[in-house]
Amino acid sequence: MKILTVCGLGMGSSLILKMNVESVLKQHGIQASVEHMDVSSAASASADVVITNAELVDNLRHMPCPVVIVNNYIDSKEITQALEQAGILQQGA
Repeated sequence: MKILTVCGLGMGSSLILKMNVESVLKQHGIQASVEHMDVSSAASASADVVITNAELVDNLRHMPCPVVIVNNYIDSKEITQALEQAGILQQGA
């Protein structure tokens, strides 16, 4: 499974989100490849799930995979809910 964490420039906040997504996945015993990148690169990349913020989501809606929103990149609860919404985690797990 490949998950993309996406921000405007692909440097700071997407890296923070990547690390926190990996942490949540690890807590749930799920293995996945998590990559961080900028919105332009992500728009042409392939992935099973894309995680970004509300500001950038419209640039990625054309993707064939679920695109979910996380606005607070350090909130593990919000990240968990986004992964549940994408079908990666079981609801209430």
